[in-house]
Amino acid sequence: MNEKRAVVAAFGIGVAAIIGYLISRFIAAFTIAVFLYYSSRGFYHKLSRVQLLNRFGMPRQLRALTTISLLVVPFVLLISYTIVLLVLEVRNFVQTYPVIESVPDSVAWFEGVNELPALTFNGLISAYQAGQLEPFIQFGVDHASFATSLVSGLLLNLFIIAVVTYYLLIEGSTFRAWLLRFDDDDLAREFFEAADDELEAVLFGNLLNVIVISLIGAIVFMGYNAVAPSAVEVPYPVLSGALTGIASLIPVIGMKIVYIPLTLFAAVPVVLDGQYPLLAYLVGFLLLAVVVVDTIPDIVLRPYLSGDRTHVGLLMLAYIFGPVVLGFYGLFFAPMVLVIALTFADTALPRLLGADPS
Repeated sequence: MNEKRAVVAAFGIGVAAIIGYLISRFIAAFTIAVFLYYSSRGFYHKLSRVQLLNRFGMPRQLRALTTISLLVVPFVLLISYTIVLLVLEVRNFVQTYPVIESVPDSVAWFEGVNELPALTFNGLISAYQAGQLEPFIQFGVDHASFATSLVSGLLLNLFIIAVVTYYLLIEGSTFRAWLLRFDDDDLAREFFEAADDELEAVLFGNLLNVIVISLIGAIVFMGYNAVAPSAVEVPYPVLSGALTGIASLIPVIGMKIVYIPLTLFAAVPVVLDGQYPLLAYLVGFLLLAVVVVDTIPDIVLRPYLSGDRTHVGLLMLAYIFGPVVLGFYGLFFAPMVLVIALTFADTALPRLLGADPS
């Protein structure tokens, strides 16, 4: 009997190892899918409680597709649009400051960035006719196989993200019930429920907080630039807004390390030129940043989007070192590992070591 158990256990371990290896090959896609699942799970469950939809018998597959269409796709498009704006502002920054001069001479194709074309259809056509796109075209021809593999890999990862997110939505509760079959004295249930709630709060909540503050900051900064004289405009408002959102992860000082230097940076030339009346605009900008970008989102969003168990400082380190060590997906993966580890240490570990559960 023990030999049969050993054979079954070895087979199970082998299958688990193969599945783990396959997942590790696409860990970025699976990580982003988990983030999108936690981002849209609440909306998916709310659809099941809408009486009008239930009256027509809306199946869970249709609810999942509706959730992905109404929430996930617009969210991804919004982030993509923000990234495009960031690229445009980085392009303006590169053209304004001597960044290209610091690039090694060995990167020959990069010389074409000195005169980047306008990212419009007419701008690209004019740049092609003027020969400005030749370095980039030549680079693409020389690395066609790499570009092909990059595009195919991107499409494959997008497909995996869509499929995994879809099945997590419709089968998440089934998977959770399967895990709880191994419960021992409610230990597993307590751990899984705590980890599940904290993952939703941290993985989705804090990152959503960064995104929302980035959008608010960009809108406020661009709105300020629309009414302020050019002498006191905020440089690169979208990029500054994105940096403000990222800085919100830093405890205590947070966004102040972005908008206060911005104010000082804009004030210095005004003071040197003796245009003191223009300082009123900068005072108004500072008040907007403090109230609209910093204080109101912190009061309104933070209680709903922050976790209860995860230390803010450790979470900040996870957001910093995750992308540095693991790449882009580390922005999601590192906080997940941190949340699971801290939740385990807080709920399961004391009882496993014999502590009083009360």
